[in-house]
Amino acid sequence: MLTSSKLRIATIVAASLFGMAAQATDITGAGSSFVYPVLSKWSATYAEKTGNKLNYQSVGSGAGVAQIKEGTIDFGASDAPMKAEDLQQFGLGQFPVVVGGIVPVVNIKGIEAGQLKLDGETLADIYLGKITNWNDPKIVALNAGLTIPSFKITVVHRSDGSGTSFNFTNYLSKVSNEWATKVKFGTAVEWPAGVGGKGNEGVSQYVRQIPGSIGYVEYAYATKNKITYAQLKNASGAWVQPNAKSFAAAAATADWKSSKDFNLIMTNAPGAEAWPITATTWVIMYKKAKNASHAKVAFDFFKWSLENGQEQAASLDYVALPDTLVKQIEGYWSAEFKN
Repeated sequence: MLTSSKLRIATIVAASLFGMAAQATDITGAGSSFVYPVLSKWSATYAEKTGNKLNYQSVGSGAGVAQIKEGTIDFGASDAPMKAEDLQQFGLGQFPVVVGGIVPVVNIKGIEAGQLKLDGETLADIYLGKITNWNDPKIVALNAGLTIPSFKITVVHRSDGSGTSFNFTNYLSKVSNEWATKVKFGTAVEWPAGVGGKGNEGVSQYVRQIPGSIGYVEYAYATKNKITYAQLKNASGAWVQPNAKSFAAAAATADWKSSKDFNLIMTNAPGAEAWPITATTWVIMYKKAKNASHAKVAFDFFKWSLENGQEQAASLDYVALPDTLVKQIEGYWSAEFKN
């Protein structure tokens, strides 16, 4: 057991090594539940190294954008990019931090992860309420050799403003004319069918609890909660499994250099290996910080994460941003943010 004097010495040594002392700063962020698993890993490691803590609320992209507009947090996080006019109106800038995949998840007795096949049109018809039983001929035709029970489908969607929903509905709008006409896409839509869960956490919980259900979550939530996920047919007509490789294949098609404020959507990307519902999370901050010391810590944290967080991102099947994009982001910081 450490004596009080030894404990004081240990504390002083730690402070001198990591600059923790009285200079430690807590910063606050809120928004995307998509990014929460990797953000929590990054922040825990960063806190150990610097003493600076990140208090992040996984409340959904819509709430995160609302809070940063109100100036109540140091940064927002959203899986849906803000429009140029909104960024300008509120004096905000945005930049991507990581890439991941959104996966359909199901609760069907006897079906294992990655076995069920769904194409975009069939997935849209399920969410439109047109396909209501798992042994519907359209589903059976896609799954030759797989025994699919006759069971009512319960659709689960997000109840909150969600970047995950933004990308999911954006994908459905690209693969289904009926969806594009009737529902469209956004962080919140008028869902034709189903029950709503709050956050990726809420959707995961509902799908685990309701036999016959289908939902959509960020891939790490599916693996962490041991929920069965489906494979999808991509834009090239190939069947693909969700994993870091297929997310990276989709991300490789992104032309970030031509995008203003990094406003770019990756759904239904071309390429034989590309996962069709691949997304990124944008961090949103004031160009002229309301609290300069907090902004400095936030930028230091994201610089550290982008340059050193690849291994932790990969452990959760997220895809770290390439070095060329990281340099582009750091150039954007220098040009756009005045702190």
